[in-house]
Amino acid sequence: MLPLDITAASNIHAADLRREDPALAAVHQQLLRLDPDGSRFARVLRDTIDQLLNGEITGRYDWKTLFKTEKTHAGTLVEINLQREFTFDDGVEMDYQISGIDVDCKYSQQFGGWMIPPEALGHLCLLVWADDYKSQWSAGLLRIRDEWLNVGNNRDKKLTVKAEHRNKILWLWHKQELPVNALLHMDPVDRAAVFEASSGQARLNELFRRYQQRRIGRNVVRTVAQQKDYMKRVRGNGGSRSSLRGEGILIMGDYRSHQEIARQLDVPAPREGEFVSVRVTQAHGEHAGPHALIDGSLWTVATHGDPVVNAPALPSTSSKAKP
Repeated sequence: MLPLDITAASNIHAADLRREDPALAAVHQQLLRLDPDGSRFARVLRDTIDQLLNGEITGRYDWKTLFKTEKTHAGTLVEINLQREFTFDDGVEMDYQISGIDVDCKYSQQFGGWMIPPEALGHLCLLVWADDYKSQWSAGLLRIRDEWLNVGNNRDKKLTVKAEHRNKILWLWHKQELPVNALLHMDPVDRAAVFEASSGQARLNELFRRYQQRRIGRNVVRTVAQQKDYMKRVRGNGGSRSSLRGEGILIMGDYRSHQEIARQLDVPAPREGEFVSVRVTQAHGEHAGPHALIDGSLWTVATHGDPVVNAPALPSTSSKAKP
């Protein structure tokens, strides 16, 4: 007999877990109904990390620069922000009630590092992990059993899940893409050039100039601008969108018309709260690649050897895409 496909084996295992624990199955089904592709969960985790970094005030973009007390507070913020996003009812003994079932929420920035309190024994836990360096996150459900836990040696007598029993977790989403923290992952030379600029506007211009064809989140813009009117610094009428047109650079936002242009140019389409910059040139016979009709003419992504020309005006931004 041929070895069972890994994905098929995982699906069989998940079906067994749901069949053995109807309450776990009910919570699993409800969470998937609320967030079929995990995009809402991912957005909450991205926003929570950015909330802790507080880049608009501090200029921070790296988890390692957080104070110990801030890192300790991360789990509470994840718990609160998930409840706000999904309007979970308060639990009777645990954090939430989902489908009428008590569920505790535990977050760790280190995979497997969830700290389980003794009072969670016998209950369901929503185990959440996000790593800004790997740009990945996971969320799964586990019925807490004493024999699956390591012996606790901290003051709160909190326990961790034994590595050999993590296969008991019923994953909702596992090692999914966390929206990328552009400042954390960009080339150090480019990042230094961004922060060396003399003003918030100049820093944003340098960001969109140096970090092209990749998604840039709104909180990255806030961190770079460090101004309360940071969105004004992106738009036309003096913002980066008009400042960089002379360099042939488009800055697309989370509008349907902009997303469609990005798809036609074959660059990442900005999602909710994101921007994507790209240098373009007019599409002529020698340009057989992807192209888009913008402001009455055909445009394509510019190559290094293409001359710099004024970028076209992007269409009206009155219609936003649905989340």
